[in-house]
Amino acid sequence: MSIFLYNTLGRKKEVFAPLVPGKVGMYTCGLTVYYRGSIGNFRAFIVADVLRRMFEANQYSVTHVVNITDVGHLVGDGDIGEDKIEMSARKSGESAWDIAAKYTALYFEDAKKFNVLTPTISPKATDHIAEQIAMIEAIEKNGYAYTIADGVYFDTSKLASYGQLSGQSLDEKEGGSRVAVGDKKHATDFALWKFSPSPSADSIAQRRQMEWESLWGIGFPGWHIECSAMSEKYLGVPFDVHTGGIDHIAVHHENEIAQTLAARNCLEANVWMHNEFLQIDGGKMSKSLGNTYTVADLEEHKIHPLSFRLFLLGAHYRTPQNFTWEAVGASHIALGSIRNAVRDLPKPSEVDTESMKQFIDRINDDLDTPGALALFYGVLNDVLMERSTKAATLLAMDEVLGLALADVLARPVLVPGAVETLLRNREHARAQKDWKASDALRADIIALGFDVNDTPSGQRILEVW
Repeated sequence: MSIFLYNTLGRKKEVFAPLVPGKVGMYTCGLTVYYRGSIGNFRAFIVADVLRRMFEANQYSVTHVVNITDVGHLVGDGDIGEDKIEMSARKSGESAWDIAAKYTALYFEDAKKFNVLTPTISPKATDHIAEQIAMIEAIEKNGYAYTIADGVYFDTSKLASYGQLSGQSLDEKEGGSRVAVGDKKHATDFALWKFSPSPSADSIAQRRQMEWESLWGIGFPGWHIECSAMSEKYLGVPFDVHTGGIDHIAVHHENEIAQTLAARNCLEANVWMHNEFLQIDGGKMSKSLGNTYTVADLEEHKIHPLSFRLFLLGAHYRTPQNFTWEAVGASHIALGSIRNAVRDLPKPSEVDTESMKQFIDRINDDLDTPGALALFYGVLNDVLMERSTKAATLLAMDEVLGLALADVLARPVLVPGAVETLLRNREHARAQKDWKASDALRADIIALGFDVNDTPSGQRILEVW
């Protein structure tokens, strides 16, 4: 089946054509590990995960690289200010290395809760300084770099195609830039290598913990060079698909493309895919506004992380999505109902090929997760489909959706002895038509993490999410 993906580079939906038949190389911009990843960050990671699962459902072998940014990302995302990880270390009293290790571990823990597949490779920027230096050398040798007092910079005026990803010319980018030029030749020029401030400087930033020797002086890599260098190391250039949030288009990904073109005279990736922002109550998600939620916040509100994943699947990745506690709460209830329904199914047999074909058609059309979900619900609610076939089909669909239904399909709820006792007492109360006692016993059952439905064949125990 054909796969259609919206390519930001061409600003249109295109038929996907892999560079190597049967194989896909994917790169996803990962987390800057100075804080715990937000649910906004995880929209990008879950979109990339669904993309990978879609490729695998189409029988592609996928190499998925998700980097860890543990150096070089400065406050404000530009070329001035303190390194975000060093800033976090200074505020907490921990070392920069410990901060990076702590939040890297948290990222993987959170990704597992969202059922995001483990990347094929998760390279750290600090483990690839040599590769970054080598790429900067190539950029400089080819005439695209210059050195000023605080570092080595990319000269964007030397690259005629600069701005192709955002669709802005260099003049338009210069005109709209709010970045202070300083000693840079142009506002859009960006750091490839930053020098560590002089030890004599009276500033917080001079007390760097992460720095390395280079041909140009002691310092650290710029934010953008890590992705160009590490994607090349593990995927070659060009590779198939690069993903990330729309906030990366105008600067980070534009600069990645520029670096690889300057160093290797080819595109970094053929397809560039970007998800829209996750909004909070109709507005921007921001630390300053106090509305940057994490997995911990979901769990505090008794929302399972997979319920948030289901919530995300209900909107197309290229549309802004509005997060509210009411909306994600509805998804939580919906996923609980799905899980309880599939628990009652028998072991899977053969997939319904027509339903699965329609599902793959939807997901292959630029990750149409709302359309794919509609087909999933259609199978779930189909009273005429043979139940073992339904089980197989739902499992196959969930290999793409990632709701971890294999953990519960055809597996009845395990009921503790205390709950069994309450169920028997409630059955007796109902037989005596003591509805007040029945309701009180149901409340006791719910307090223990379960619920009960009354059916013509008797009480049915449910898990409570």
